[in-house]
Amino acid sequence: MSQPTLVIGNINWFRYASPQAFYPLAGAMIPWFAWAAALLCVAGLYVGFFVAPTDHQQGESYRIIFIHVAAAWMSMFIYLVMAFWAGVGLVFNTRLSGMMATALAPTGALFTFIALWTGALWGKPTWGAWWVWDARLTSELILLFLYFGFMALQAAIDEPRRADRAGAVLALVGVVNIPIIYYSVKWWNTLHQGASVSVGAAPKMATTMLAGMLVMAFAAWFYTIAVSLVRVRAIMVERERGAAWVCALPEIKSS
Repeated sequence: MSQPTLVIGNINWFRYASPQAFYPLAGAMIPWFAWAAALLCVAGLYVGFFVAPTDHQQGESYRIIFIHVAAAWMSMFIYLVMAFWAGVGLVFNTRLSGMMATALAPTGALFTFIALWTGALWGKPTWGAWWVWDARLTSELILLFLYFGFMALQAAIDEPRRADRAGAVLALVGVVNIPIIYYSVKWWNTLHQGASVSVGAAPKMATTMLAGMLVMAFAAWFYTIAVSLVRVRAIMVERERGAAWVCALPEIKSS
């Protein structure tokens, strides 16, 4: 049976479904995304903390949203991407797909944790409480537990392919929580404010605020790509350590 092909610009992209082919490609991409993430983070924080105007209701305390909103967006988006890769690995039994899902999970958990803590820092001066069992906050906390559960389940199974399949089932089941997080402020009487930015509606904030928020979101995404590529390369070396191509890597030879 011949290997499927997806040729764009004379490049067969299905070739990179192999860890051996994807490993050097990932290594070449890491510096670009890492530098882009660093530059965008500096620009986004500068706009958010020094250029954006003071909010007429929340004062200076609102500036935490430039970190909080980007982290909250990424916590949900990374889970969807992780579940996608896990599902692809489950259906097509591809090694790289499971590795990518495993590599994304810690970063998704990190952004979920940041979203919860920055939300608490924002909530204290705004709502007068660090935490309330609000629908949005509770479903975001459940998302953190889903990330932890995914990582714990994989760690509890010694055989990597079985661990990938078990994690994929949990990841796909957990996808139902993402629309609950997003629509919770519409479905229930919630303390959390509604979305300031949504598809199909005009932004409910100053242009400078929106620009800073979007720059921080891109910084978070580029950071996610960079660290996930670093992590997936480490996973490849660990899982494929007996393969000839891994033994031939310069960094392995010199160690």
